[in-house]
Amino acid sequence: MMKRLFRSRENRMLLGVLGGIGEYFSVDPTIVRVIYLIIMFATAFLPLTLLYFLLYLIIPEKDIY
Repeated sequence: MMKRLFRSRENRMLLGVLGGIGEYFSVDPTIVRVIYLIIMFATAFLPLTLLYFLLYLIIPEKDIY
């Protein structure tokens, strides 16, 4: 069975994108969030903010079933 990337329903702070990435790579979502914030501050917010919302549109939400 192939592993798929989904937005998380359990590990979400905003829209579940970073929680889903953490679940996909079997990494604590908090670590993914901290790395994301460090890179976001280093790039003056806009690029990663746009990327976050783009990923929200692309990555499907995990089904309940």
